[in-house]
Parts: sequence; structure tokens; C-alpha cells
Amino acid sequence: MLRTGPFAEALRAAIAASGLSLERVQDRLRRRGTTVSAATLSSWQSGRNRPERPSSLLALTALEDVLGLPQGALAALLGPPRPRGRRVPGAARRSALADVWSGLDDVAQALRRVDTRWDSSLTRLSSTIRIELDERGRERSKWARQLLLADRDGPDRWVTVYRLERPGPPPLVRAAPPCRTGRVVEVPESGLLVAELLFDRPLVRGETIIVESTLEHRAPRPFSTRIESTLHVPVREYVLEVRFDPAALPVTCHSFRSAGLDSRPQEKLLRLDAAGAVHAVALAAGPCRFGIRWSWDDAHGTGDA
Repeated sequence: MLRTGPFAEALRAAIAASGLSLERVQDRLRRRGTTVSAATLSSWQSGRNRPERPSSLLALTALEDVLGLPQGALAALLGPPRPRGRRVPGAARRSALADVWSGLDDVAQALRRVDTRWDSSLTRLSSTIRIELDERGRERSKWARQLLLADRDGPDRWVTVYRLERPGPPPLVRAAPPCRTGRVVEVPESGLLVAELLFDRPLVRGETIIVESTLEHRAPRPFSTRIESTLHVPVREYVLEVRFDPAALPVTCHSFRSAGLDSRPQEKLLRLDAAGAVHAVALAAGPCRFGIRWSWDDAHGTGDA
């Protein structure tokens, strides 16, 4: 049941197997610094409600620990967040990948050369993106890890889109097992890369998969002052990390996140950790733009130091 759900039945079974009452579950959550009422737990296991807000998703992680479940076991059964407000047709709840990039002709044309039909059938449970910069403030690589949930039978690939800020050679893409690289479209004139990451087999509904890939930049590496992701569908957890070279640390760093794809983003100051890195987390995000930007001193202001 933990593999196929639904969420409410899996939670109810897990609580029953633990031998704990809702009050005892609530108490153990409280000891872990998480406050969830017994009434809320009851509504989750009955199916009347489900955790969707950022605070509820964090509480769900603690609940899995209390019940002795693998991390993410219950979260994987949630599916996409339910729409709020006026109900819209199912097709309108998720923007198709091609629609999001329709304003950029090169991207739209490249997407027509790969198979994007499964994009709207994969729920993004968790995404982590990490870029590493060299001693001149140029991007060495971009690593990505996606935890995906199949909403129906059949998904067999993930399509990634990457576009440089300036024209130049697109990066090389490498897929980590069990995935492999499928069709790759490169457009050097605009620094565009579109690639298929093929699964080892088609997924069945309710199945999850971890997709890892690395983009390795070719010379000349791009000079960078920001990393930005366009989240065209809801994502439960999205993490961005930037690792700077000790010889080239930025003056300031800010995260930014917009309420929608076209709205003005809100910024938050970030502080470098002891390893010279910063990160930002967005919970229950999308559709939106989410990223990190940084500024250099005069020595690294152009990337020519």
C-alpha cells in the first residue's frame, strides 16, 4: 500500500501498524518540534484533507520518522497539489513544457525534436540543482537530481532544457544510471541544449524514480551571476545551491522567487557558509521563477580576472 496508495489509506495503515493512538502520534511529533493536531491527523487519514502547505509537508517528514517509514514514503503518494479557488479544466492545471517556452522560437523548435508527451504526467516531488563555479567566476558544471512520481502508466523519459545567457557551445549532458541519454538537440547560436533522459523502463502509475544528470561546460565556460529555474508545474520541494571557488567569493548573494511566471520576484539576502556556498529552498512552489543571484567585486566583475 505504501507503494501504490492512496495516501489516506497508506497513512491509516501505517498508524495502525505502529500501535499508536493519534494522541500519542501527536505527542511524538511535538517532541520533535512539530505541532500537528490530532484533528488534522484524523482528517489526513480519512482523506478529508491532505498535507499541502509548506509547514504540513515538513510535518509529514517528521510523521514518517515517527511511524518508522522510509523517508518520502508518504510524500510520494500525495500527487500534485490540488488547485485552489475556482476549479479549472484538468488540462489547464499544468502548463505544457512547449507552452512555457513558446515565446522563444529556438526552444520551441528544439522541443519539437524530442518527446515531451510525458512531462505533464510526472509530478515533481523534489528537485535539487547545484552549480559549481571556478576561480574566475565561470560555471564548471550543473548537477540536477529529480524525484518524480508517475501520475499514470507509461512515462519513460524526462526532458531537460538549458539555455546559456549568451550564445556559445552548449554543455555536455551526462545521465547517471539507471537513466541514459536519449535524443540531444544543441543550438550553439543561442547556447541551447534540450535533452531526453531515458528511464530504464516505463513507469507504472504511483511509481517513483530518481533522475540525476550533470551538465559539463565546454570552453569557454560561461561567466555567471545568477541561476534561475522556471517552474511551470507545482513542485513540492525545490532546492538551489551555488558552490563558489575559495579564490572567487561573491560580495553579496540573494535568492528570488516570483508569485507567478510573469510577476515581480521577491528577494532575500543569503549568507555564504563556511564552505563558500549558498542555497535556497522553495516549498510547494510553482508555477513561478525561482533563483539565486550574486554580485562580484571589481576583480571578478567581468569574468576576465
